[in-house]
Amino acid sequence: MFSRVMLVVLSLGAVTATAACGSEEPSTSAVAASSSAVAVAASPSSAPAALSITDPWVKTAKKGMTAAFGTLVNNSDTDVTVIAGSTPVAPMVELHEVVESKGKMVMRPKKGGFVVPAHGTHVLQPGGDHIMVMDVPAEIKPGSEVPFTLELQGGGTYTFTALGKDFAGAKENYQPGADMGGMG
Repeated sequence: MFSRVMLVVLSLGAVTATAACGSEEPSTSAVAASSSAVAVAASPSSAPAALSITDPWVKTAKKGMTAAFGTLVNNSDTDVTVIAGSTPVAPMVELHEVVESKGKMVMRPKKGGFVVPAHGTHVLQPGGDHIMVMDVPAEIKPGSEVPFTLELQGGGTYTFTALGKDFAGAKENYQPGADMGGMG
């Protein structure tokens, strides 16, 4: 009797694990059709998703420039490097960092991209590393769902949806050549 119960439990566990893995790897077209997805792996070549993101959000903006944030999570045994990004809400996306230059905090493109260490995280936050969204032609309102695709070094992509959110902290200014208001 015990072995029958264990067999049922193990079978249910295998079905659950298979379903969970399958739900983390939708095709790119499934991701595009599901705008309510928060963090979905879109790389069909990866076995469970190596990269995910927690709490993805994008700062609301009337137009012009804004940025996306969250925490990138690497669930694999090797480092994952994000080398580029894109979104249908803007023609240009860059990976940025904030560094000190001549006594001021300034934004600049992040050379080499964002490295997410094996089994580690990489925080994207106001005043730090972020996904810069440029030349936004239309307003991003609170609650807007904004899809992003990140390109990974070595090929592959990762797609997620960030939620539009009002944010006035850190006094960051996402305009070309602007300093970061003394953030540190």
